[in-house]
Amino acid sequence: MNAAQCRMARAALQLGVRELADMAKVAASTVARLEAGEELKPRTVEAIQRALEEAGVLFIDPNGNGPGVRLRDRT
Repeated sequence: MNAAQCRMARAALQLGVRELADMAKVAASTVARLEAGEELKPRTVEAIQRALEEAGVLFIDPNGNGPGVRLRDRT
């Protein structure tokens, strides 16, 4: 997950930085640092990604068009 994917996922879920931080059990400043493009420990990025995935986000690998996100079907 990169910074842009994190921002897109959070926007798709209509979450604030603090809400995502609570879900991932990290500080809000940590989420802000990730979204600003700072390098974080891999386990921290994984915790944030896992929280977003549990909330319904699917991360799309770069496939010629660049990485992205989408929401899981709610059916």
